[in-house]
Order: sequence, then structure tokens, then C-alpha cells
Amino acid sequence: MDLKERITTNPEILLGKPVIRGTRITVETILRKLAEGATFDELLEAYPSLHREDILAALAYSAEVLAGEELIVS
Repeated sequence: MDLKERITTNPEILLGKPVIRGTRITVETILRKLAEGATFDELLEAYPSLHREDILAALAYSAEVLAGEELIVS
């Protein structure tokens, strides 16, 4: 999956937070809703401009960001 087709950042849109391309739906919003127990179907109903592939892209994007993180043990 080419994440650039689905996820974008722009400093002029929501201070550069990663969003689903063509929307103002943040990757963070999708992750928080899923963490709260929302299903894909519930997200798709709540955000009509969202597609299943967008949710999958948000998850993949998050995994890539975390894979690049350096852990600091204190």
C-alpha cells in the first residue's frame, strides 16, 4: 500500500498532523476511535468520506512511524 496515496501532511491543515488525503480526518482520530472500541463499520458510518482503505492506511502509517522511533530508557 502506498501510504502517500491515502495519508498526507500539510502545515496549513491541522498544524501538519497526518490526515486522510482530501479530508480533515486525522490518523490520530482514527486510532483513538479504534482504541475506544469502534469498529471499521462504525467509523465508516460516522465519517462518510472515509473508506476502509483509509483506515488500513492509518494503521500502516502508525506502524511505520513507530518502527522508526528510538526508545529512550530512563
